Amino acid sequence: MSLPAMPRLSHSAYLRLIRASAVYDMVQILPFATPWTFALLYAQLSRLNQWFGAAPLAPFETVHFLLATLLGTLVLTWTSARLWAPSLRLGRFDATARLIFAFWIGWAMLAADMPMLWIFLVPEIIWGSAQWWPVAPDVRAHAVAVAAGSSRPAVTHHV
Repeated sequence: MSLPAMPRLSHSAYLRLIRASAVYDMVQILPFATPWTFALLYAQLSRLNQWFGAAPLAPFETVHFLLATLLGTLVLTWTSARLWAPSLRLGRFDATARLIFAFWIGWAMLAADMPMLWIFLVPEIIWGSAQWWPVAPDVRAHAVAVAAGSSRPAVTHHV
């Protein structure tokens, strides 16, 4: 007896999912974009960590702010690409990156007493899993390619 096939997202629904994850990232990562906004966020994260019953976060040095803002800038750039040109390929890359990020967040949670990292870990796992959901072939893109006389079907990635 075989298991029933998982339902697939339509290509357009998947692109909406990619954009939604990008909007989430834009809101979540914007405070990481400058040393000044990150300093404000870091103070709030430290308070949140204490609220969860853990110690305040360690003070940051300039190099830590540099690394945080580099991360923020990189993620904002990546987010912009997914907002303006979402695709199955970018969604799969983003899903992979999110699951890798989730692994490192989990590692940090085990290495240090930082329960506030749950607010980052859970969404990464959810978005990463959602973006790996199977997608139905893009029938319209294939039809356009056939109508244009292409012998090669449009990239649909039946993943």
